[in-house]
Amino acid sequence: MRHPFIVTLCVTGAFALSGCEQGIDTEAVDREFQGVNVIDGTNLNEVMLTVSDPNEAVSYFQRASSAEPDRIDLLRGLAISLVRAKRSAEGVAAWARVVDNDASNNTDRVEFADALIRNNEWERAETVLNAIPPTHETYKRYRLEAMIADSNKQWDKADSFYETAVGLTTTPASVMNNWGFSKLTRGDYSGAERLFTQAIQNDNSLFTAKNNLVLARGAQGNYVLPVVPMTQIERAELLHSMGLAAVKSGDVVTGRGLMREAIETHPQHFEAASRSLKALESSVVN
Repeated sequence: MRHPFIVTLCVTGAFALSGCEQGIDTEAVDREFQGVNVIDGTNLNEVMLTVSDPNEAVSYFQRASSAEPDRIDLLRGLAISLVRAKRSAEGVAAWARVVDNDASNNTDRVEFADALIRNNEWERAETVLNAIPPTHETYKRYRLEAMIADSNKQWDKADSFYETAVGLTTTPASVMNNWGFSKLTRGDYSGAERLFTQAIQNDNSLFTAKNNLVLARGAQGNYVLPVVPMTQIERAELLHSMGLAAVKSGDVVTGRGLMREAIETHPQHFEAASRSLKALESSVVN
């Protein structure tokens, strides 16, 4: 399972980062903060890591780290910002510079492994994680270990790592969803259904888990929507997904009916379901 899976912060103080919906003039910010004390500079770094456009943070940390190349906090900020900006290859290079710094720690190495996975460098990520002492037990470390075990089809190890990761976080919905998807790809549909249900119980806004739950039920021939919180649009999308699952299982009549229901349920024109239904009816006619 190689899943190739922001808060906008307005801050006022001695000066204003005005208009969270507008771009931040990071050059002006740099000028304002030249010569301030380390604590204030650290606060600015934290602010820049939460701006709505991560590329603005990238520009800021690129300039800051060029001016002070030995500051590991600035190197970290650049690496984090590049990953947030989905600039995976650059993120890998930036995290490599962080871990090469004498002040780096095991948390940095876990983040480096995360960046490598995002860049689809699974074997290299596994090597990085294997070099981290087993005493470094964190949620993110075990979540990544589980994903790598999945990619190697080492199911027992994956289950163990997922279970450990769930126990190390107060917000386990996303890792439960990943674990459920792992079960789904193995053909353990009932196990996947249970995990997706638990993920939704922990976070009922997680639509990915709702959609995966529908797929797990559909794979078992159950085409009744689960009783979970959903908006009207979500209901329509889930009916569409269930219709596709029915067709994939060879139950074309049920699939066609579910697609029609999806179109009728959606409050606007449901283009994706309409195309699916049209293609299905055309293939049946032909």
